Amino acid sequence: MPSSSNPSQRVLITAAGSGIGFQTAIDYLADGAQVFICDVDALALNAALAQQPHLSGMVCDVSDEAQVQQLFAAALQALGGLDVLVNCAGISGPTAEVVDMAFADWRQCLAVNLDATFLCCREAGRVLRAQGSGAIVNLSSTAGLYGFPRRAPYASAKWAIRGLTKTLAQELGPSGVRVNCVCPGSVEGDRMDRVIAAEAQKTGRTEAEVRDLFTQTASLRSFVSAQDISAAIRYLTSPQGARVSGQELVVDGHTETL
Repeated sequence: MPSSSNPSQRVLITAAGSGIGFQTAIDYLADGAQVFICDVDALALNAALAQQPHLSGMVCDVSDEAQVQQLFAAALQALGGLDVLVNCAGISGPTAEVVDMAFADWRQCLAVNLDATFLCCREAGRVLRAQGSGAIVNLSSTAGLYGFPRRAPYASAKWAIRGLTKTLAQELGPSGVRVNCVCPGSVEGDRMDRVIAAEAQKTGRTEAEVRDLFTQTASLRSFVSAQDISAAIRYLTSPQGARVSGQELVVDGHTETL
């Protein structure tokens, strides 16, 4: 899959102190782009900036409207404009059936996964529409395609992100702005390890058994990597993806069942 971006691209990536966001930031830098990142975790953000001196960034809770406005002001000043927004912010949320779930846990998961995506899309959409070009990539999930028992708020948010993506593609397309989403399957890393541990505790299985169950749901019988997701994101914002908009690119090794 072609994944080279425009060397002159100005890119903002949320939740990029670690994981998919950080890997994507590294890869955009390697492509020659200017990259601004944020993360709610100050320690993770500072570590990322120290490791990659060409990155710039700031601490931001992207579920907070005022902080998102401050983020875009800082990013636009640092980058001299904006061409690409990548919405990576999200949390796994509670592991419980709907009938046992606290409303506060439901709301927190939707705030970080869905509200944050909306807030950042709104700010970026205004900038990109005015200049008549640019691209937005939102992170959905295979949980937003099939549902996910004991993970209702996460799955609901990821379904909603698909709807937001489709709608925003229609609204911004006439101005030359592309909007797509990537739906990762099980991605190797700390977040998936926490999901597996929580599922094991809830179901009485061992973590090895849960990991094997997740692996067996994919035809390729493997998890995907942060690099796999980064390649998909960068394809969607590259010249090779110039006519791709309103799409859901699923990177999951082909999910058979959940």
